[in-house]
Amino acid sequence: MDLNCDLGESFGAWTMGDDEAMFSLVTSVNVACGFHAGDPMTMLRSCRLAGEHGVTVGAHVAYRDLAGFGRRRMDVAPDELTADVLYQLAALDGIARATGIAVRYVKPHGALYNTIAVDEFQARAVVAAVRLADPGLPILGLPASVIEAVCVEERHPFVREAFVDRAYTPDGNLVSRREEGAVLHDVAAVADRAVVMARDGVVTALDGTQAEVRPRSLCVHSDTPGAVAMAGAVREALTGAGIELRPFA
Repeated sequence: MDLNCDLGESFGAWTMGDDEAMFSLVTSVNVACGFHAGDPMTMLRSCRLAGEHGVTVGAHVAYRDLAGFGRRRMDVAPDELTADVLYQLAALDGIARATGIAVRYVKPHGALYNTIAVDEFQARAVVAAVRLADPGLPILGLPASVIEAVCVEERHPFVREAFVDRAYTPDGNLVSRREEGAVLHDVAAVADRAVVMARDGVVTALDGTQAEVRPRSLCVHSDTPGAVAMAGAVREALTGAGIELRPFA
């Protein structure tokens, strides 16, 4: 099982999360490409840290929304969205290659991630961008989503992801961050549900029912309080259950 985290989200004088600690706990890192967070220096530092820790790097592409941290849905024309995603991916991959590594997958961020789970036009625009860069580059996303269906149709690699620290609806979607209880903070409970996700392929939704997710990668966020302790507990719980941690890409 892969354990991924959104990192490299500092911007200028603004510091987000404890990247150095998180790099030692996960197997893949989704590095911000400058549209929702991150900047050239942070991208370079992140790629160097990834090389030092031997973790896989993915491009964390987003809407052009620094002020909203990429969490506001935008009505972007497909051609423009394709260009924006390609621009971000190319920028990070160029920096990564300069440090001796390469971008191995793409994970959309925030509102873009949620939108392509239900919007075919934007999903196709994202897939088009990734295929222009590298037809073999996997896209990491929500199970049983529109983006997964588009990838299957176009025979593009898709990897299912589940979030250990986010609440789910009965149909397997993420609970909106605007709703109470959308982000989970109980470290022990999060660690336990990570094992269930990895071992059984299901997650308990807010109403107590189980939704099928069957992930190849689990995500723990770095921008919530206590993120390092949570990531450490998740890693320990997974390995303690006999689940090997390794990058999917």
